[in-house]
Amino acid sequence: MPGTANTQVLIAGAGPVGLTAAIELTRRGVDCLIVDPLTEPPQYAKAVGVQPRTLEVFENMGVLRAVLDAAIEMNGQCVYVNGAPVSRIDLSLPADVPFQFICIPQYETERILREELALRGGSVQRGRRLTGFVQDDDVVTATVSTGADELTVRARYLIGADGAHSVVRKTLGLTFEGGAFEEQYMLGDVEVDWSQPRGYAIRSMHQTDGVTDDLLVCIPLPGRNRYRMSMLVPDELATESRGAVAHGFEAGRAPELRHIQAVLDRLAPEPTTARNLRWSSVFRISHRIVDSYGRGRVFVAGDAAHIHPPTGAQGMNTGIQDAHNLAWKLALAVAGNAAPRLLDSYDAERRPVGEEVVGRTVRSARHGIGAGSDDPDHVMRREAQLLIAYADSPIVSSAGPVPEPLPGGRAPDANGLHRAAVTGPLRLFTLLGRNHTALFYADGDATAAEVARFEAAAATAVGIARGALEVYLIAAPTADVDGTVLPLLRDTDGDFARSYSTAGTSVFVIRPDGYLGFTAHRLDIAALEGFLHGTFG
Repeated sequence: MPGTANTQVLIAGAGPVGLTAAIELTRRGVDCLIVDPLTEPPQYAKAVGVQPRTLEVFENMGVLRAVLDAAIEMNGQCVYVNGAPVSRIDLSLPADVPFQFICIPQYETERILREELALRGGSVQRGRRLTGFVQDDDVVTATVSTGADELTVRARYLIGADGAHSVVRKTLGLTFEGGAFEEQYMLGDVEVDWSQPRGYAIRSMHQTDGVTDDLLVCIPLPGRNRYRMSMLVPDELATESRGAVAHGFEAGRAPELRHIQAVLDRLAPEPTTARNLRWSSVFRISHRIVDSYGRGRVFVAGDAAHIHPPTGAQGMNTGIQDAHNLAWKLALAVAGNAAPRLLDSYDAERRPVGEEVVGRTVRSARHGIGAGSDDPDHVMRREAQLLIAYADSPIVSSAGPVPEPLPGGRAPDANGLHRAAVTGPLRLFTLLGRNHTALFYADGDATAAEVARFEAAAATAVGIARGALEVYLIAAPTADVDGTVLPLLRDTDGDFARSYSTAGTSVFVIRPDGYLGFTAHRLDIAALEGFLHGTFG
C-alpha cells in the first residue's frame, strides 16, 4: 500500500556496490534504506575476480574470512593458440602485499555482504524499484515503486548503485559518454573434466593470419574443475541492441550446455565435456563514464558511474571501492561532522580512477593486459588496484616534503608490531577500523618532551575529529616511551619504519578507506590541525 518513509541514506541497488555502501554506513550508525527491484537475489557468476586491494577493504569491513572461505586463489593463466600452448603466466605479488588475487562467484560475494548487513541490523527491501526523485538543499524526495503502489521516501542523501541503466544517473542528468564493442559474448558457469592446473585461467584462441576469430576464456571458480566461461556468441543467440547503453545481460534465449560444448569442442586445450550448467547469459560490453559522480545530495557508484570491458576484473572492484570511499564521508556528513567540501572529494578522488580504469580496460581488451609496459611488477600492482592514489585530492596534505609513501597513496601494511598483553606480533592493518587512525612514531632517540608533545597533539586531534579518530604511538624497540598514556606498539622488526620511511618523530593519519590523508616527518601541530579541519567540521 502507498505510504511514506524517512531515512538518512537511500541506496538504490543491492549488488556488491550498494551492499558495501549499506554496511559501511550502518557500521557507523547511519540509518539506511536499500531497495532493489529484483524479488530474489540473482545467481549471477558475472563478476568473479577480487583484487588484493578489495580484500584489504573486505578485511576492514569484517567479511574477509567469509570471502576467503568461499573463494579460490587465482594462480595464473595458461594461453593456447590454435590448440598449442604458447605461455603460462604465474601471478605473484611482492611480499609486502598481504593478499593474492582470488575468484569467487558474484552471488557468493553478495550473499556474504547481505549476511554482514543483516548482522548489523540492515536488510534489502526487495521488489522495490526507484522510479524518480527530486532534491533541494535539505532533502531528497524519492519515489519507490512497490508493484501496484508507490512509496515516497525522504532521505538526506541518495546513492545510485543501480547499474549500467541507472535511473539515478538518468534522473540526475549526468552524461554517460563512450562507445560499445560490436562483439557479443555468452557466459556460462559450468564444470569440466579436464586436467588443466587448478586455479589457472585458460585462454584459448583460434587465429587466422595473427587475427583472433574465435575465443574461449575460462576463469576458475571454487569447486572441482568449475569455471566461469566466456566466448563469442553464436548467431542463433545474437540479439539486437536495445537502448543507448548496450551493456550487460541481454533479454532472449540464454545459452544452453550444447552451445558451450560446441565452443569447447573447437577450442578446449584437451578433449572435455561440460556439465552442471548453473547459470548462463548473453552479454554486451560498452565503455562509458559519467561527467560527475554526484550533484547536490545524490551520488552514483559502480556501473551507474562507469562501465567498461571485464578485462582484468576491474569493474566490481572499482565499484566496491567507490562505495567504500563515499560511505565514510557521508557518515560524517550525516553526523554533522564533515567539513563543508568533504563530499565534493568523492568526485575529485574517484572519477579520475574511473576514467583510468575505463581507458585501461579498453586498451587491455584490444591489446592484452600489460601491453605497452615492460615492468611486470608495476603491471601486477596496477591490476591489483594497489597503485590507486589521490595525490591531487583536496583533503590530503603533508607537512613539508616527504618521501614515499606520499599523502593520498595507499597506506602500506607493516608486520612485526608488538603491544602489551598480546603474545604474538601484529599487522598494522589490524589497528584500522571505521574511523581515521593517527600514528605517531618515536625513534630510538625520542625524548620525554617529544612524547608529551605527541600526547598533546593527539588530544587536540581527537577533539577536532569529535572522537572519530583513533590514536597510537608506534615506537622503535629502544625508544624510552613506556610512560606514555597513548596506546603503545613497538616496531620490533623495524618494518613500520621501513614501510613509512620514518625519520625521527613522524606523524601519519590513515583514513577509514585505508589511504594516507596526512604525512609529516616532524611534529607540525598546525599542519596536522589544518588537515583535520579539511575533513572534519
